[in-house]
Amino acid sequence: MAAVPPLELYHVLMLAGAGLLAGTQNALAGGGSFITFPALLLAGLNPLAANMTSTIALFPSQATSAIAGRRLADDVGPLTFRQMFAISVIGGIAGALLLRITPPTFFARLVPWLVLFATSMFAWGAFRKQPPHTASGMPAWALALVQMVISVYGGYFGGGIGFLMLAALTFAGQQIRAATATKNMLAMAMNAAATLIFAFSDLVSWPAAFALCAGGIGGGLLGAWLIHRLPQRVMRYYVVAVGAALTVWMFLR
Repeated sequence: MAAVPPLELYHVLMLAGAGLLAGTQNALAGGGSFITFPALLLAGLNPLAANMTSTIALFPSQATSAIAGRRLADDVGPLTFRQMFAISVIGGIAGALLLRITPPTFFARLVPWLVLFATSMFAWGAFRKQPPHTASGMPAWALALVQMVISVYGGYFGGGIGFLMLAALTFAGQQIRAATATKNMLAMAMNAAATLIFAFSDLVSWPAAFALCAGGIGGGLLGAWLIHRLPQRVMRYYVVAVGAALTVWMFLR
């Protein structure tokens, strides 16, 4: 099967719809890649191509959210925000380059485990009790190492990075509001690096990326309208259910 097969009109419409749903999910609860990734697989892309295309497609809406809340982003424990940002860029580049040299057949075997891990992280982060604000007990080297590992994973696959970073940032002493804004900016940094690298890959399906991106913009607007009307817990249960179903499907396919 070709990495980037030609798309029929119904593929484009399906992907635009998936982008709409993913954008709505990201605005309300996160986990939009649990929709875009399987939609790209259904459109005929192999897992490696689907992962790269999904990362590129979701980046514009992610960057918009991050920049909108940038004033709340702050230093993290012993490290400045600029240091954390630089670590995220370097880790994102490393993860993206690692993905570029990963054989598609190996990545296809690895994906079910990555999706299982991402779903577990989403479920844990979405339903855990928010920790109280505490003083940082994490030394600079440990915080830098944790962020580097998360950033490499983010550049390589990315599912669940938001909740991994929220856990690390709140443990390091940030209030949840600042941690959310900081997390968004750091995720944008690592995904910007990955997007720039993936953009030069012949595995990326640009028609699929544009269809997902267009739908994602509409989904972001819809999510902003729904955010005061739909309980976030409903969306979180939905994302976990989608992730669980996707995990089972990936193991069986």
